[in-house]
Amino acid sequence: MEGVAGAAAQHGEPQAMKVAVQVRRARIDGRDWRVISPADGTGNAGLWTNDYWRELYVDRRAAYRIGVLWLLAARSRHTIIYLPLRNGRQPAHPEHDGRRMDLVLSQHSLCLRASQWPRLRSALGRGLPQTAQVPANYLPDPAGIDYEARHHRDNRDRLRERIHGDTLFLTGSTPVFRETADRFFDIAFGAPGSAPGEEPPAHYCARFHWADGVLSNTDEIHVQYRSRWLTAV
Repeated sequence: MEGVAGAAAQHGEPQAMKVAVQVRRARIDGRDWRVISPADGTGNAGLWTNDYWRELYVDRRAAYRIGVLWLLAARSRHTIIYLPLRNGRQPAHPEHDGRRMDLVLSQHSLCLRASQWPRLRSALGRGLPQTAQVPANYLPDPAGIDYEARHHRDNRDRLRERIHGDTLFLTGSTPVFRETADRFFDIAFGAPGSAPGEEPPAHYCARFHWADGVLSNTDEIHVQYRSRWLTAV
């Protein structure tokens, strides 16, 4: 899979990837928390779960935003990345049913308990608008990734899933977030074109699969490109 560095060179991407965010804070149980969300929502993106896998639909713009936020999860050990995907638009032709979910990304070291999240979310203060930036070369060259090490028994650099209420939580380490963000940039830069209001002729997707050694306790996260979206849920 092409990394963002290669895609940036091919498509003229600037040296810093940017996304507008809201930074909010809360204090519960004697601890301060910092939460980052996209400033104007997640756009054309939606997450569904069922008993077997997770289905994330995106258009190019949403894929780019999520990719940058995925890298922020890698860089920000003390920050929660919150993607409110549950109540947004939905693709015109979804292929899977299931429960619609929000998505929360955090590092293991933050020790965020899923059961804390509803109370933490409701305690968040007013958002401070900022522009988050990530260097385009922060995502590693795929040629430099030790793919065999992912399958070692003592490998802890994997995404671990938890579901609580209406939210899917993915916790991981800097390496696993950093080495898997290219799935979103692959869609952002590589999805096929189509006429306005039409779907591309070919299926285009990216996958987080258990056989890749990046998932701890779930089989698959399927990220699928959709160009056509409904105006209301």
